[in-house]
Amino acid sequence: PPHSPEIFPLEVRAFCTQLPSSSASDSDSEVDKKAKRKKQAAPEKPVKKQKTGESSKGAASSKQSSNRDENMFQIGKMRYVSVRDFKGKVLIDIREYWMDQEGEMKPGRKGISLNPEQWSQLKEQISDIDDAVRKL
Repeated sequence: PPHSPEIFPLEVRAFCTQLPSSSASDSDSEVDKKAKRKKQAAPEKPVKKQKTGESSKGAASSKQSSNRDENMFQIGKMRYVSVRDFKGKVLIDIREYWMDQEGEMKPGRKGISLNPEQWSQLKEQISDIDDAVRKL
């Protein structure tokens, strides 16, 4: 038979036996979610490096940090909406922050960055979202 277990390496067979009994499309979506998490985490690393580089620039960093502070809007304890430029693209960032050992606020992993089109779509749906919240 074309799909006999002997054809696949032992690692593949072991992986397949560990999969939940859900359909293949469900397991594909789990893989997609993991891939998306990795993609979201990757852009944060250059941002962190950039901020540490900014602080060593002296006068330039104070101008950039005050600009960053102007574009940050607190929506909860250690949760902010910020508008920023990343690699030439405007992003609306809704994110949790944390304090490092030096007392500096750093962006956390929990959050989302929206481009202006996505932000507009979210704003258009606010009343529908409010209605859904009231119904619960």
